Amino acid sequence: MRVVFILILLLLMQSCASKKYTKIRLLPDGIKSATEEKYVVENNQKKLLYKKEMVFTKNGRIKYSKTVDSLGNLLRETEKRLWFVVELYPDKESYYCKTRWKTKQRERISCYTKKQYKENEAIYYYNTDGTIDKIEDNFETFNTQYFYYTNKELSKIIIRDKNDILIDEISINCVTKDEKGTCLKEIRISIKTNNQEELLLTPKYD
Repeated sequence: MRVVFILILLLLMQSCASKKYTKIRLLPDGIKSATEEKYVVENNQKKLLYKKEMVFTKNGRIKYSKTVDSLGNLLRETEKRLWFVVELYPDKESYYCKTRWKTKQRERISCYTKKQYKENEAIYYYNTDGTIDKIEDNFETFNTQYFYYTNKELSKIIIRDKNDILIDEISINCVTKDEKGTCLKEIRISIKTNNQEELLLTPKYD
């Protein structure tokens, strides 16, 4: 009876487990927290889109995050609970997001309101090293994002619609790293529109 209970517990834990954020983002072990800033670049001028502060658990998942806009207004907070993640918003209901582990390196991530209205859902496919292979939107756009890596770095994202028609291709280049190999400055350029974004990461280690 005890063996059956342990097996059930392991299955439940697996169904709610999520891939490590640090593995997904190719971050080194020992990272304690980080601040991410995203800018749009136009005519050599940078405009801040958002600033996100993240605190990590010891096993590399996001324990808490806070995202603000360029004026410092709160956009979203997240809190990791035992079985789900709560997404808190200043102007709408909170979302409760649950991860269900599937076979073949897949996760189904679904978010609901407290009234059980589904707000979004996506299927994440992973490579064996924990990085993202592709993301299928399963609720809103039904687009699929394909992730490509070069020399163990994210180098390209291709976005296609449900009919496999190309929507955009984004080239990604890391231009600055720290001594641990963390990418501190990343440039993303849309091949279709030529729009450019800059992603800055400031990590803190143990």
